[in-house]
Amino acid sequence: MTTHSTGDTTLTIFHKTIQLNGVDLFYRESGPADSPVILLLHGFPSSSFMFRNLIPLLNNKYRLIAPDYPGFGHSSVPAAKKFNYSFEQIASVIESFVDILGLRKFSMYIQDYGAPVGLRLVTKRPELLQCLIIQNGNAYEEGLADSWAPLKAIWNDPDHPQKKKAVYDFMKLDGTKLQYTAGVDDPSKISPDTYTFDQYLLERPGVKEIQYQLFYDYRTNVRDYPLFHKMFREYQPPALVVWGEKDIFFTKEGALAYAGDLKNIEFNFYNTGHFALEEYPKDIAEKIDLFLQKNLGQLQKD
Repeated sequence: MTTHSTGDTTLTIFHKTIQLNGVDLFYRESGPADSPVILLLHGFPSSSFMFRNLIPLLNNKYRLIAPDYPGFGHSSVPAAKKFNYSFEQIASVIESFVDILGLRKFSMYIQDYGAPVGLRLVTKRPELLQCLIIQNGNAYEEGLADSWAPLKAIWNDPDHPQKKKAVYDFMKLDGTKLQYTAGVDDPSKISPDTYTFDQYLLERPGVKEIQYQLFYDYRTNVRDYPLFHKMFREYQPPALVVWGEKDIFFTKEGALAYAGDLKNIEFNFYNTGHFALEEYPKDIAEKIDLFLQKNLGQLQKD
């Protein structure tokens, strides 16, 4: 394991790498070791980098852990011939990661790809989950916006040249930038470092082919939505929704749909798009803290 850190206080953010079955998995970690854990699961095309502004706002009270999936961020990129790039496999890697770190209970923040990854994990092992924080992470068919049409088109025809080209075009810089800027309240708050960094990583050899496999595999998440809903109804984790309501990929209707299965749920909508943390990190951090203080305390009483 290699460790790098910034600063020299107890609130240092550590940047670590751990090896899991031949994969070097990078993660960010900060906060007191004996504090309640928040597992932060990122989306596409980002990485744990998306939590860089949130972690310093919460690490005085919570232990925050944010891994990069294989093929993302600073984790290794095993060749597609050697690694099964599916959401089931990524969830399995994160499960092993959780076990190696000895995480027996945690709250989970899910965004975009983090939703199917995290929900697969806690559907299999619901005893791990304390509270659920949902930020533009979909689990309902009504949450898939019209912009998903080119991606859905490959689910039944992944080798069609024109359909495949449309998905690859989406992974160009304009498409990556769009994910950060569409629907935002104030574009000047969006650092170009975000989409520039993501695009740099997407341009690495083989990465777009890996992402194409995941776009194709996304159909299995929709298939498994009923399993997630069943887990919600049976285990009823307290849930906090912090959602950019102008997201062009995941709709507000998809956010509201969680209330059909979860009884203890709070909604907060923001005048922004897919990456709400880029504009509203402080407000989201405050909402998370209030929510966890109330619900973790109640869980301990129960």
